[in-house]
Amino acid sequence: MSNRLLYVVGPSGSGKDSIMAHARAQLAGQPMVQFAHRYITRPANSGGENHIALSQAEFNARIQAGLFAMHWHSHGNSYGIGAEINQWLSKGITVVVNGSREYLPQAMQNYPELLPVTIEVAHDVLKARLMQRARESEAEIDARISRNMILQLSHPAGITVSNNGTLEDAGAALVNLIEQHSKVTLCE
Repeated sequence: MSNRLLYVVGPSGSGKDSIMAHARAQLAGQPMVQFAHRYITRPANSGGENHIALSQAEFNARIQAGLFAMHWHSHGNSYGIGAEINQWLSKGITVVVNGSREYLPQAMQNYPELLPVTIEVAHDVLKARLMQRARESEAEIDARISRNMILQLSHPAGITVSNNGTLEDAGAALVNLIEQHSKVTLCE
């Protein structure tokens, strides 16, 4: 199966960025698999994913120029996926995108071949990870976990990758999934 768009989602603290970075490293150099960088209105040195930092004015100008295939606003920032993914998909390349659960219905409307992939983590593990980051109060973390329960992805075509164990196990599961939906097989 080729020409797929894997749309990876998961709550903050699920390890989504780390799992995607692991998969990107394992599949580096594979021309038929590409990971789209997100354009985000937050500083490049803010930690987390490898993204392209834009000011809000730059982001808005890119919207007006039609340079985003997808874009949304969440947690005080604007997020975009570049229109280059359309060219990649037209060449039969499997594209992996770091998406938003709230934007998923719009993404599926625009990309019927999209495969939702949810990084899932047990609530107690998620709370412990968020507490360890120390970016939010316990009340804010509890509110975030409640929001996560509301936004649980339940798409019939969706696939879940569990991240309750090691990063290597979850990363290997994502690599395996990407290989299943692409024209390449990673040689070990």
